[in-house]
Amino acid sequence: MAAGKYKHIFFDLDHTLWDFDTNSRETLLDLYHELALVDMGIGTFDEFHDTYHHYNQIFWDRFRKGFINREELRWKRMWRTLVDFKIADESLARDMSERYLEILPTKKNLFHDTLEILNYLEAKGYPMHLITNGFEKTQHAKMRNSGITHYFREVITSEAAGIMKPNVAIFEYALQKTGAQAHHSVMIGDTLDADILGANNAGMDTVYFNPAVPANGEIVPTYVIQSLGELKKLL
Repeated sequence: MAAGKYKHIFFDLDHTLWDFDTNSRETLLDLYHELALVDMGIGTFDEFHDTYHHYNQIFWDRFRKGFINREELRWKRMWRTLVDFKIADESLARDMSERYLEILPTKKNLFHDTLEILNYLEAKGYPMHLITNGFEKTQHAKMRNSGITHYFREVITSEAAGIMKPNVAIFEYALQKTGAQAHHSVMIGDTLDADILGANNAGMDTVYFNPAVPANGEIVPTYVIQSLGELKKLL
């Protein structure tokens, strides 16, 4: 990266700084024991976890595409999980969904190097912001409980903005709200078809961070990193 090119840094939250998979697994384990799901015939925790994870991805995709609303996303992913275990109980699914969303933001697991890189960038004087496809209350609670709120000047959630990544409008909204210019801004995220595509279309440079899913050639980030620590070489 050209020295001094970037005046504002934008991060995604889940799967980029905040270790969503680890935190979600811990939350589901809490639910599994708290509600004695094994006694309902759900079997092993791993079966429950993997089934929920499968349907969570499906319903998030439907939500991003506008096929379902936020409330449907929240309870139907849990309801469909229960149905796989032959438990057709909408009331239980709704209660589990609420409990999941209560517990999840209390988890504090961050990716390796998260605090180190945020401290590094803060010391360098970079204004940092978040753009996240998440719910306002939940995302702020995640940040607060994991101790990273103070690093960010602006937090733009899809719920507050009324639009989701990769729609270019949420990036333009973020640029306007922060007073940043696209050509002096960089977006760091883990999802090619949300973080990278959307920011590219908004005229921002991008850093793709997801060692598990290589860039596929169709959506081209400006830079690719395997760990957050590599940002020290770029910024």
